[in-house]
Amino acid sequence: MAELTRDDVAHLAGLARIDLSDAELDKMVGELGVILESVATVQQSPIEGVEPMSHPMPIVNVTRPDVVRPSLTADEALSGAPEADHQRFSVPRILDED
Repeated sequence: MAELTRDDVAHLAGLARIDLSDAELDKMVGELGVILESVATVQQSPIEGVEPMSHPMPIVNVTRPDVVRPSLTADEALSGAPEADHQRFSVPRILDED
């Protein structure tokens, strides 16, 4: 693989609209080089016959049937609330209209 240069990093930073100092550019050359080497190593993995997956472990969605059962009425639910307004909990405003 071709060696990553300081100009390459500066070009990438410009495309991403990231303003990097000279020291940061010099540091990024080494760090991005390590990342690119790691990606190249992973790309060499034998993947023939391996099914694509979204997660490394099988995921099972655990659900239960939606069953209607008795619950509290609005008055019962609001009975312990410090304040209620039109069958809803009333809480202090924390955000302005702006």
